[in-house]
Amino acid sequence: MDARPIKEDAACEALRHDWSRTEVAEIYRTPLTELVYRAQTVHRRFHAPDRVQTCQLISIKTGGCPEDCAYCPQSAHYDAGVERQGLLDPQHVIEVAREATARGVTRFCMGAAWRQAPEGREFESVLEMVRGVAATGMEVCCTLGMLTEVQAVRLREAGLTAYNHNLDTSPEFYGSIITTRVYEDRLRTLAAVRKAGITVCCGGILGMGEGEEDRIGLLHQLATLRPHPESVPINMLVRVAGTPLGSMPSLDPMEMVRAIAAARILMPASRVRLAAGRLQLSPEATTLCFLAGANSIFVGEKLLTTPNPGPSEDEKLLETLGLKPLEPHAV
Repeated sequence: MDARPIKEDAACEALRHDWSRTEVAEIYRTPLTELVYRAQTVHRRFHAPDRVQTCQLISIKTGGCPEDCAYCPQSAHYDAGVERQGLLDPQHVIEVAREATARGVTRFCMGAAWRQAPEGREFESVLEMVRGVAATGMEVCCTLGMLTEVQAVRLREAGLTAYNHNLDTSPEFYGSIITTRVYEDRLRTLAAVRKAGITVCCGGILGMGEGEEDRIGLLHQLATLRPHPESVPINMLVRVAGTPLGSMPSLDPMEMVRAIAAARILMPASRVRLAAGRLQLSPEATTLCFLAGANSIFVGEKLLTTPNPGPSEDEKLLETLGLKPLEPHAV
């Protein structure tokens, strides 16, 4: 079976961007077993059911971010024990990317703790990284904070294929998590990325104290973007001591399953990424996330500064489930 997903323009008759919030709520509140069955049915229409894309994420500039995102240990506002690190040498990053390619990784993501991508020497270094990673044949993704339209164009010209900029939560709850920027700032960056011809990676985080209505609101925002984000990462809060959300109660893993299933139904052609927080999920809960339509994971023992399952754990689980990494030619 061809592992390549159906592209959005090839299946536009099956896609919708005019979901009402009421419709999203009805889908989200469907009894879980029925919801997962419906999501898996949709998933098989658009994607190879036995393929999972493996992605790797590296922090190219760590700590000292001026934003006050309540979940983030890299914020300069909190003492979360994260050691600040300046921008990495481009050749080091490119070598890490080459090693990832040798392990079968097909998407390489670079994250920098900036509020806004800088100009000058640092941005030139990022462009050098992008060019080097693109030369490996992998998808290249960056998350550098807010972008201008000119910066987005330069990144695309260097070979960037995707840009990550999460909405995090609903517009209504956003101000409870971040006060140093507004929701519209996020949307403006997404618009700049689209205008430059770069695909969008955009999702959110569950378990930050939001209610069900906020999860519905996040999904509604994502599902009404035109076009849908090509990549939709669903993260579970990783609680880090020293951040305002460090003592939040743990999230019921079934809420991850429910959100992934709803995302798969609402955005059928997108890759739904089971992202941060996987160490908090049992193998059984992770299996349900795959059944619900997740078809991408981040590999490697760390996601920026937070822990992630090791390679042997991931290999064992995928082998047990009969899932195979997506081949480079099928990206």
